[in-house]
Amino acid sequence: MSLLANVVGFSLVGLAARFGQLGIQKQNLFMNPGGHILSMGAFGFAGYWAYKWDIRSGELLAQKRAEITERRQIRAQKEEAAAAQRESN
Repeated sequence: MSLLANVVGFSLVGLAARFGQLGIQKQNLFMNPGGHILSMGAFGFAGYWAYKWDIRSGELLAQKRAEITERRQIRAQKEEAAAAQRESN
């Protein structure tokens, strides 16, 4: 998912939250457009950080998988060496 799609999607959720808030209060949905912009900006910013977290967590998971694979290979080599040594004795 692209950064733009993430930010715009979260911004639309912010707009929907603002409309929901005004609907609960039974106020005009189109009064104070600055509130709409503020809500969309805040949710868009959250979308930006969600995107960045998604990228970073993917990198962390890939790094951790590589470390686990490396450790498994080292352990398998040690076990093979130990088994070969036991067979030679």
